[in-house]
Amino acid sequence: MFNQFKSSIVYLILIVLLGLGIRHFFLDTQVENGGNQSTQPLFATTFPDEKGQPQSLKNYAGKIVVLNFWATWCEPCREEMPELSNLYNTYQNRNLVVLGIAVDDVAAISNFVKETKVSYPLFAADMQGMEIATSLGNNKSVLPYTVIIKADGSVAKTYFGRVTQQLLEKTLKTLL
Repeated sequence: MFNQFKSSIVYLILIVLLGLGIRHFFLDTQVENGGNQSTQPLFATTFPDEKGQPQSLKNYAGKIVVLNFWATWCEPCREEMPELSNLYNTYQNRNLVVLGIAVDDVAAISNFVKETKVSYPLFAADMQGMEIATSLGNNKSVLPYTVIIKADGSVAKTYFGRVTQQLLEKTLKTLL
């Protein structure tokens, strides 16, 4: 009798832990600003663009930035790019920029843009991109990962997984 009770408790604990794991990794896609993520390292960085030319990200400080961490091999990343391009084209004259930081090398991005039209700036960051994403709240190490940065440099909101233009505009309408 006691062994049966003990087995039931173990199964109950495993079910609760599995449920928490599923919620954490699959259902919790939107995260409010934790408040302490510093964008200083981001804006102090220089990454090559898709042509291999070094570009300083400090050029984007003072703007509202939709920062999207992605990779050429990531299907959800590729799926959201047309909406990110449309967002950039719609709001670029309102002090907003969309930036794509790829966890890839220059060659992979260069080949990717030959096949896929992207209207916003793309940068090759390799694994340094994941380090920056982690410093900006990506504690799950997932792609895509999107960060909305206010013009004052503070983080407004972060998103795990695929985003849509409509979802981003809900946050951006309070910042524009």
